[in-house]
Amino acid sequence: MKLSTKTRATTLSVALASTLALAACGASNESGGGSTGGSGTGSGTELSGTLVGAGASSQQAAMQGWTAGYSSVQPDVTVNYDPVGSGGGREQFLAGGTDFAGSDAALDEEELAQAEERCGTSGVFELVNYIAPIAVVYNLEGVDELNLSPETLAGIFNQQITNWNDPAIAADNPDATLPDLPITPVNRADDSGTTENFTEYLAAAAGDAWPHEPDGVWPVAGGEAAQGTSGVVSAVGAGNGAIGYADLSQAGDLGVANIGVGEEFVAPSAEAAAAVVENSETVGGRGEYDFAIELARDTTESGNYPIVLVSYHIGCVEYDEQETADLVKDFMGYVISEEGQQAAAEAAGSAPISDALREQNQTAIDAITAG
Repeated sequence: MKLSTKTRATTLSVALASTLALAACGASNESGGGSTGGSGTGSGTELSGTLVGAGASSQQAAMQGWTAGYSSVQPDVTVNYDPVGSGGGREQFLAGGTDFAGSDAALDEEELAQAEERCGTSGVFELVNYIAPIAVVYNLEGVDELNLSPETLAGIFNQQITNWNDPAIAADNPDATLPDLPITPVNRADDSGTTENFTEYLAAAAGDAWPHEPDGVWPVAGGEAAQGTSGVVSAVGAGNGAIGYADLSQAGDLGVANIGVGEEFVAPSAEAAAAVVENSETVGGRGEYDFAIELARDTTESGNYPIVLVSYHIGCVEYDEQETADLVKDFMGYVISEEGQQAAAEAAGSAPISDALREQNQTAIDAITAG
């Protein structure tokens, strides 16, 4: 991962409230040592106790995979996670109500100051542990493959390109037979982390073709709005000529567009999403184990897919109680392991983190202690 710095972490948000309690159990692991990258299992002491987290609903399915997989690591540990949303998770953690937070946004400057009050001068860790490609999904009879440059994609969703045989789309798809058919763009009706990530990409990559600020609330009037990911997928599937954006794992039988990156068009995939995260820059001026990143939304690197959601796990480097430190250290070690990342991928369709990111995250996990 690049270690050069930016001034501000990318801001991603999810606003969805619900409650989930997940019990995790399993065999032996290394007490206070976390997992070592490959298997997700250590060689030490069995742990017991309860670990409490809250935050991003985007992590809900992944958390189910992680806690179920952790059942093969620590049989006497219970992990409770409330998918109250990123903001609520950060708020609860900073107030001391939880042991860790899941968040689609890194802590901002005000929150970092609060984190020092909660965690002391050792500060916090912020680890990218969940990566999900966002697909541009479409329903267009007779068009099995679709390429869209950032500017063309922005023009469609800004409702400046309104027909499928528009010259801009034709230029991206010289070998396709495009129908004379109106485009129906479908956006999220709710305040959504997916929308924030999608509009953040458009603002970074599409230039003047996207004159709107990134936001979790869709900024363009008109078009068709649908509630949640399932609503967008359903609406796109119901209408020939429709196009929308959704988590890749939910695309189903819909067409999935290739997105222009540099001189090529890249399909969303776990590997391409993980690549853009690894090639993004760590934000400077933060703690030693704070690995917040500024996503390279405007990348031109081959094989990178820049429309991606990343979610963090946030916790203290130093906890008051040794039991809490041991549990956080051990669970986070499992989460970043190959086994843990595969469990999340199977449960949520997420992209496993790269070996380089795993190694970086492990340095923070190794530092977790009690004081």
